[in-house]
Parts: sequence; structure tokens; C-alpha cells
Amino acid sequence: MRIAQLAPLWERVPPPAYGGTELVVSLLADELARRGHQVVVYASGDSETLAELRSVYPRSLRMAEVEGVIGSPAGYEWVHVANALKDHAQFDIIHNHFGLLPMAMSNVVPTPMLSTLHCPFTPDAQFVWDSYPWFYNTISCASKNGSPDRNYLGVVYNAIDVASFPYDENKEDYLLFLSRICPEKGPVQAIEVAKRLGKKLIIAGKVDKVDKEYYHKVVEPLIDGKLIHFFGEANGEQKRELYRKAMVVLMPLDWEEPFGLVMAEALACGTPVIAFPRGAAPEILVDGVTGYLVNGVEEMVQAVYRLDRINPKDCRRHVQEHFDVPVMADGYLAVYERILELAEARARPYVRRSSWRRRDGRESWNIGNTTPPGIRRSRPREKGPLGR
Repeated sequence: MRIAQLAPLWERVPPPAYGGTELVVSLLADELARRGHQVVVYASGDSETLAELRSVYPRSLRMAEVEGVIGSPAGYEWVHVANALKDHAQFDIIHNHFGLLPMAMSNVVPTPMLSTLHCPFTPDAQFVWDSYPWFYNTISCASKNGSPDRNYLGVVYNAIDVASFPYDENKEDYLLFLSRICPEKGPVQAIEVAKRLGKKLIIAGKVDKVDKEYYHKVVEPLIDGKLIHFFGEANGEQKRELYRKAMVVLMPLDWEEPFGLVMAEALACGTPVIAFPRGAAPEILVDGVTGYLVNGVEEMVQAVYRLDRINPKDCRRHVQEHFDVPVMADGYLAVYERILELAEARARPYVRRSSWRRRDGRESWNIGNTTPPGIRRSRPREKGPLGR
């Protein structure tokens, strides 16, 4: 199969640290390439992939913005998407991980598109969805909430490369909060849990520009360097080491998390997760088996005392069975095949059978290509003086 993977331009593929969507694109593209499919990844020029890489800009826009090389990313993103759609005839499927912009432009190309909804649906996007003619999937049942039923092809869960995460049953006595530092992820609640327990908490995550004021005014004053430690943004190797030794990962979510790769990554290391039951958390965790789903800080504190009931082997096994890369690739290949079937059916001429009574009373049938019900035939346009 010939497949285009259209990634965001904000982070490289795979991301050096934070970047869930770009990580999923990387894992999916490489797995499809290993299986013999012709895959092209549209991403930043510093990306690395087993597939073919095509780019319009040499580095991720986040790094370019941090270093003051660019101002607004919009123009770069427009050209990035246009470059992918320009090549549409080379593909059987265009898999859009970018978001709304390719959906808005998809009417100009005939190649079927699958859009994966990596972020929650918002009513502001309804105008784009109303004009989008192709198909989409979500990354959890929870993230379907509010999105249209039209052209929905179900859930394909995100995945991680389970084999790349070190499994360890010997844990150290610290709690871990690993996430982007923002109110909806709940770092303040995690700090409160640590203080009530009197246990060390390591906070690891990036602080986006939009969240810097929140970090400096709300979170930073609570970091004492004794009980509460701020690690900063952890790269792939660092986060694996943090997961491996943590007694538990805390996720006091204050929003409807569409998936939550952190949960899967922690479980792969044999580390249980305690989370508020928001978004996809109840779909990823098995309460009482791979961790606990709790309501509020007090229940999270009490759940820490029950961690001895969680078997690390069950955590690892659960992720291998449900959230490993081959499982995700199988899911998307099934969706691609379904899209090709639907697209072929759309392309077939509409056939209607009509009948009438002959004068002798017998029924006659006419089978032919006709205009579908509800569609008016347009009158032939008269040619102008130049035959146009």
C-alpha cells in the first residue's frame, strides 16, 4: 500500500522529548515500512524514519521559534500541508495527523484521507468538519465525545515501543509526575499528595511559553528541592530511567485526556499508575490490576498505600497486549483497507432499477446508470465562441 503520513511540523519525528503525536507517527511509519508498505513521512527536515522523508523546512518549528529564527509558524505549516497534498496522486491513502488544515484542504484532492483526532473536538472546528468529505478515527472512546458520527471509523489506540522500555520490579521510594507542566495535568494536586504522604516527588516535564506564568507563580514556589524536586523536560533515555525506578506515576488529570502515553510508558516499566478517571484513563488502566482510578487527592493518597497489591508483571503484560506498536499498526491497516473499500464504492456509477407495466400486463425492468435520488442533473452548458 502507498501511504502518506502527514505529521505536525512543530516537533521532529520522533520527538527528542515531549511530543505524543510525533512519536505515534514515527512508530507507525517505521512499522508500516518494515512490513513492506511504501510510506512517505511529511515532517521537519531533522526527523528520522525508516520511511522516505519529505520536508519543506530543515528543523522543527518549536526549536526554530525558541532560537528566534522564525516568528509565526503559520506560513511554514501552510506550505508543509500543501506540499503533501500536491503529491496526492502518489498515494492510496493520506493519513493526516496534522489536524484541521489538511481537512479543510482535502476537497481539492481525490485521494482518500484518514484524519486521526489526536486532540479533543471543539465546536469552533465544526465549520471545517461540515466540509470534510473523508474519514476519521479517534485514539480512544473518550475522545469521540462530541465529534461527528459521519465518516467515523472507530478507535485505534496509540502505542509505544514496549521493548524499548526497561522492566524493573525493584522500585525506589519516590513518586513521579511526568507531563507538560500546565493546570489541566494537575501538578499542584500531585504535590499535595506527596506532602500528605511525606514522600519524595519528582516532577519532569516541559514548560511551554503559554504556561510559564502558571509555572513561575503557582508551581515553582512549591518546589523545595527536598521533598518536591523539579527535573525539567526529560528526553527518551531520562524518562525511561525515571519510570523504571519510580514506585508509582501520579496523574491527577483535570481535563479529558484523549489518550495519555505516559500511562502506557510507565506500565511498560512495571510501574503502576494512579489517575483521576478523566478522558481515556479508564480505557488504559485496569483498576486494581495496573494501578488505581481515584476521585480526588485524598483517594490518591490512600491508593499509594495499596500499591503492594499491584503486580508489575501485570502492568507490562497489559501494555504488550493492548498498546504495543504491532497492535496499533494492525488497527490502522484494517482502517486503511476499509477506506479503500468505501472509496471504491463511492466511485462506482449509481445503478437504479426501474420498472413499468407493459400493455400486456407483464412487468419490464430497466437497469442503467442514472442520477441518484435527490441529485438534480445539471443542464448541459452551452459552448461559447471559443468552444469552452
